[in-house]
Amino acid sequence: MFKGFETRDLPGIDGVTIHLRTGGSGEPVLLLHGYPQCHAMWHKVAPTLARDHTVVCADLRGYGDSSKPSGGPGHENYSKRAMACDMVAVMKGLGHERFTVIGHDRGGRVAHRMALDHPDTVMRIVVLDIVPTHTLFTRTDKAFSIGYYHWFFLAQPSPLPERMIGADPAYFLTTKMKQWSADGAVFDDVAMSEYLRCFMDPATIHASCEDYRAAATIDLEHDDADIDRKVMCPTLALWGEYGLMHKTFDVLETWGEKCHTVSGKPVASGHFLPEEAPEETLSEIRAFFGTKG
Repeated sequence: MFKGFETRDLPGIDGVTIHLRTGGSGEPVLLLHGYPQCHAMWHKVAPTLARDHTVVCADLRGYGDSSKPSGGPGHENYSKRAMACDMVAVMKGLGHERFTVIGHDRGGRVAHRMALDHPDTVMRIVVLDIVPTHTLFTRTDKAFSIGYYHWFFLAQPSPLPERMIGADPAYFLTTKMKQWSADGAVFDDVAMSEYLRCFMDPATIHASCEDYRAAATIDLEHDDADIDRKVMCPTLALWGEYGLMHKTFDVLETWGEKCHTVSGKPVASGHFLPEEAPEETLSEIRAFFGTKG
């Protein structure tokens, strides 16, 4: 899926190891995946971006083949701040002091926090099919709570969601991906095999629950502390026209509240833009970058 890319494992922070692939040359771009996937979700996007960029596709801590530390007493090890610090360390280890971040789902939340915490490092961000975490929790309604119930289910104390998902993790993963994608969406068999391989690991299930527990606790504390701060780098927000974010929120308006300069639009897709609508997603990203062709 990533012809010509090199696979590496590099240190994040606090003893965490981050698994990644890197390829291409030019201005560096970091690609961060969402739940319940891993870096394989970029297989339709990364090779094209690598024509004129150095592309890094990384597994977030807790996912894929990256380390899965304990959550800590306050879930701090899965705060988006900790996840962002991992990626800044990895990119510096690769020699990239400044770079662009493209984040889907959970990866978009890491990108948002990274842009706030590391403004001299992040050149611009692209967030795919999300609204800001603080906005989501404070403005949620019945439709969103039912459609995205996993936000509240996964945040329940351990080991309730872990045991329930662990009873049939393959069913849980494939059902969620079907629910979130547009009708008729088809996912690559090799990519799906990677998602399933990684998600079948009980450590991944627990770590991903910790990710959502952090979102409902320490991440909100960080967001509250930064409630009046805005992301100062250029921001592009894209979201699925057939997804729940589009139906529930004015996505561009929510990012306008958090970012100094933002543009964006819906894409003819469900939740998984890079796999369901890779050509349109790439076109919008490359236009944002000012890249021709």
